[in-house]
Amino acid sequence: MISLHTLQPAQGARKNRKRVGRGESSGWGKTSGRGSKGQKARSGVSMPGWFEGGQMPLTRRVPKRGFSNVNRVTYTTINLDCLQKLDFDKKTSITPEILIEKGLIKERNARIKILARGTVDKALSVKAHAFSRAAAEKIVAAGGQIEVID
Repeated sequence: MISLHTLQPAQGARKNRKRVGRGESSGWGKTSGRGSKGQKARSGVSMPGWFEGGQMPLTRRVPKRGFSNVNRVTYTTINLDCLQKLDFDKKTSITPEILIEKGLIKERNARIKILARGTVDKALSVKAHAFSRAAAEKIVAAGGQIEVID
């Protein structure tokens, strides 16, 4: 029978800490597992993980090309065939919130762009941050509406 005073951790779940510098026969004596000499054998050592012992670091050896545009606007893209598969009613206005609900988009604040892969056979009212020209034409040709949101 199990009671509070008989509870014990599983066999091998708890391990004694390593006590270094307690004699040669302990296995962690003399140099205490630090090897011999050098900066890392001394006390108080702290080196960043990318330090290469004074050798020219990898990040400086590799040539740099291009740049990162800090003002870049990234869109989560959704194709028309994905909207078609979800089987929306004609009355439903497709908004980012509905797309998150249906699982097409993961991020709540993502900017959405509708692309033209696939076909539309019913009038859909779609609200998104951007539309490709071909996607906009296909939605309007099927009798739907597009609305660009900010």
